[in-house]
Amino acid sequence: MRVVIGTAGHIDHGKTTLLRVLTGIDADRLPEEQRRGMTIDVGYAHLALPDGTELDFVDVPGHDRLVGNMLVGAGEIDAALLVVAADDGPSPQTLEHLELLDALGISVGVAAVTKADMAGAERAAEVAEEVAALLARTSLAGAPVVVTAATTGLGLDSLRAQLSALAGRVVAGRAADGAAAPTLAIDRVFAVRGRGTVVTGSLRGGRVASGSVLRLVPPADDVHEVRVREVQIHGAPVDSADGGRTALLLAGVEAGDLHRGQVVTADPAFTASSRLLVALRAPAGLAVRGGARAGLAPAVPADRERLRLHLGTDQAAALVVRGPREAIDLPDGSTLAILRLDAPVAARPGDRFALRRPSPGSAAGGGVVLDAQPARGISRRRMTAARAAALAVAPVGAWAARLDLHGALAGALALDVAASLRAAAVALVTAHHLAEPESPGLPLPALRAALALAARRQVTLGRVAADEVARTLADALIANGILARDGDRVRDPRRAAGPPPEVLAAMDRLEAALSVAAPPSLSESARAVGCPPDGVRALETAGRIVRLEDDLAWSGATYREITKKALAMASAAPLTPAAFRDATGTSRKFVMAILEDLDRRGLLRRTDAGHVLGPKMLARLAERAAAKPAGESS
Repeated sequence: MRVVIGTAGHIDHGKTTLLRVLTGIDADRLPEEQRRGMTIDVGYAHLALPDGTELDFVDVPGHDRLVGNMLVGAGEIDAALLVVAADDGPSPQTLEHLELLDALGISVGVAAVTKADMAGAERAAEVAEEVAALLARTSLAGAPVVVTAATTGLGLDSLRAQLSALAGRVVAGRAADGAAAPTLAIDRVFAVRGRGTVVTGSLRGGRVASGSVLRLVPPADDVHEVRVREVQIHGAPVDSADGGRTALLLAGVEAGDLHRGQVVTADPAFTASSRLLVALRAPAGLAVRGGARAGLAPAVPADRERLRLHLGTDQAAALVVRGPREAIDLPDGSTLAILRLDAPVAARPGDRFALRRPSPGSAAGGGVVLDAQPARGISRRRMTAARAAALAVAPVGAWAARLDLHGALAGALALDVAASLRAAAVALVTAHHLAEPESPGLPLPALRAALALAARRQVTLGRVAADEVARTLADALIANGILARDGDRVRDPRRAAGPPPEVLAAMDRLEAALSVAAPPSLSESARAVGCPPDGVRALETAGRIVRLEDDLAWSGATYREITKKALAMASAAPLTPAAFRDATGTSRKFVMAILEDLDRRGLLRRTDAGHVLGPKMLARLAERAAAKPAGESS
């Protein structure tokens, strides 16, 4: 098992020296760092404990101008090692680093008071008490404080014992959290000639092996997935890794396409977002900055304040939005807000972050991501104190709480939205029955369109998503018997299927009126017998009438008799319109409409001499002949 521990503390308080004595590794890897004797960028060292646990140390810069680099290292650690020199005591960067660790929610750690040999035992004891008092005001309250001297070895055995106990607490916490998906926030990218692209970071959440396929968040151009070609720990290839400092050799992406701050992960909860719904916490208030009066209570960032967000190994400019909808105080003392970022970052619910004021540089608190894709548009109206509180206390990424806040997610509806739309569907069908009592029901397409519109008036949905929601909801209402469907019509299931008796009688009258070779106008006939449009459509659907033109129709039986006569005449000789007119006793208007219909259907074929049997009719005759027993007369 491997545990990542990040150092923190003021410049020249001995962080790198202490690590070098503990591990035998100089974490200052850059020539400039070694020349100047100060840490500029994040450095790394490691130590194997007797029980087999490995400690990976992330050594961060202590200079105030390098806090951004410090937070790259602190953003993905399991625990902290706070280093305070006994001769100087807690200094400005000690306080800010401690505030930032508090903002990130780092709760497991140990403090080392260094240079005790230079300051003397009494002074070292005073500083140890002061450090313990500072820790008590942060998430590291109760962390042990060990007095050390790297040059003499004073306290190093005790520090190792405390680090071993610290590792045990981290491992126990992981076991309690259960299995998760592997995630590595990139802090270094480089190319190895002849091998490919290498990224390094602190692996968290689960095991990654050679051949694993991971998502890249945010994506690089069109690169959304990468394949792990090789896994390395401390420079040596391994089959797999499940935590700690890890290097991954990636296939399918160039080093120039990657940068510090991106995440490679198998966790579907990660998304690239430039807008985060968060719970903000005020800074610990350890340092007095910008002339503020001592004792002034620290406050959460103000609405419209511009800060620097530090999340994982990434950072971005952030605008704090605490408008009327988001100005909600949560039960745990944090405050709801939206962070609008100048660039997308990889984020997921539950991620901790720190905020910093760029000028003058100071900690501005931090918090936790509640929703990496917060509601937009009309769904923002659903924000209430109760819903915000439910999301804040729900397990990380809880689907139900987020769905209740948005109203609709991935085709699913919040309970109140679904109930409202179900009631709307029933009301629409009821209103249709009242407005058109002769109608067999509301057309299904009209119901779906009305439900889609109603959904978009309640929650933020695109047209396609709203149409799918409406289709699913209408189908469910029919399947559950709340509504009944007859063809393309939807009705109250308590009403009998089909048109009411008075409409059925009118339909019979219309069918009788059209049972002549030269039928009257369809529209005039329908008005005369009192048959509504729905009744006309029902007759046509059932085949009881045949409509050839908008206002021209025959009863089904009559039309079949007329077409039967036309086919019989065409089988004997080419059928002319005049001959067909005389045979039916009608006019050219009627016979031309019928002949054109038979031509269109392939039953007749027009020639210069007249209409003859068409391909479909000839095929039917051939099939009939083939089906007869041999020798039977036709």
